[in-house]
Amino acid sequence: MTLMSFLLVVIMFLAFFVFFSGINPQEMTIFFLPDSSVTYPVTVVVIGCILVGLFIGYGFHLYGALTYGMRNWLRGRGEKRNKEIETIYRDGVGRLLSGDIKKAHALLQKAIDKNPNKVESYIALASVNTQEGNQQGAITLLRKAKSINGKSLEVLFKLAATYEDLGEDDSACKEIEEILELEKDNRKAIRALRDLHMKHQRWEQALELQKRLLKAGPSGNRIQEEKEKLLSIRYEVARQKLANNDEDQAISSLKQIIKEAPEFTAARVTLGDAYAQQNNAEDAALIWQDSYKKLGRSVFLSRLENLYIEQEDPQSLLSFYSSALMARSNDLVLRFFYGKLCLRLEMVDEALEHIYTVESSAPDFPQIHLLLAEAHRRRNRIDEAIGEYQKALGVDNQLSLGYVCDCCGTTSLEWMSRCEQCGTWGSYSIAFRKLIEDRKVVEPVIPQPGA
Repeated sequence: MTLMSFLLVVIMFLAFFVFFSGINPQEMTIFFLPDSSVTYPVTVVVIGCILVGLFIGYGFHLYGALTYGMRNWLRGRGEKRNKEIETIYRDGVGRLLSGDIKKAHALLQKAIDKNPNKVESYIALASVNTQEGNQQGAITLLRKAKSINGKSLEVLFKLAATYEDLGEDDSACKEIEEILELEKDNRKAIRALRDLHMKHQRWEQALELQKRLLKAGPSGNRIQEEKEKLLSIRYEVARQKLANNDEDQAISSLKQIIKEAPEFTAARVTLGDAYAQQNNAEDAALIWQDSYKKLGRSVFLSRLENLYIEQEDPQSLLSFYSSALMARSNDLVLRFFYGKLCLRLEMVDEALEHIYTVESSAPDFPQIHLLLAEAHRRRNRIDEAIGEYQKALGVDNQLSLGYVCDCCGTTSLEWMSRCEQCGTWGSYSIAFRKLIEDRKVVEPVIPQPGA
């Protein structure tokens, strides 16, 4: 069919040529130069122009077809190569996740050799280096990845985390700051930079970042958590001002924090410290007394005791304890501290009354036995004192010293083959073993009788 179509076209073309020649017998002279010319029938010139146009068109078509074919061939070859590299990369990542670090290293290095511009391969190989303990190698790979794509957040986050693992926190901060230059409201970056500033107690910078984080809008389930952290950082800023002897600013900030969060124990403690630092013992005592009545935290009683003893005014504290006990007769913590103060003031009988009340009402704990032992010692009841000291120390007549897990620190009165806390076998040893096992023997100096 194709051959017949071609013959038909040829016949039609020849017929057209004969017909056109018959009606156009004239000749045409074409000059190339002033004295150079050629003469052809009009029919030949017209048909020649048509044929030249067809050949030129066919040439362009052939060029386009060859170019298209070459591009497809190159694209197919590139896709095949990329698919091969992607397969190697995925195999390497799979080995990494499976824990076959050596094989993962070889595969990922091969992927990089085949395509030095694939950022993901550098990131994965950096993770391999990290697991191998080669942090510097990981840094080198990540910096190479950064040179390929300096705007990759994954690279910058990974680089910052690796610097932090190496203890190079300043370098980690710089990487996170680069992330924030790219995305100023990146919440993960803001948190990471804030935590680094908190780690180094740069509280002013941490406060600015925390405000920025809240402005960026944390996810709904973290808003309250971030607001509480803002209060904590504001507290640390105030505490830092107090350490720098800027008591007025510290007091103003702490009062505002307490107004916003009345149950913030640390702010109440430090507000009293600020008053005490200004030699304003009266306001310090008032804030601590009021705070104990509202929160019932023992730290306020410790602060009050030290304050009144330093002021040589224990009577005011005794009066506070007496009035407080009338309102809180079941407060065993208050009775414990009352007994402790009485013991400190040599009011042994009254101390024993409160201590025995706590002992009979509360579960056993070492501190109560320590106070009882001290009270008996001051009454010269040596045997009773020794018995209470033994209870406080957890020592029985057989001098059992107890055991501790070397891995997680869990204690046990008896040796155990397996730690129930961390699941390690054979990890229990005598509690003080690590303190003495590497020490050298030193001959003791024995005091001479009568010396």
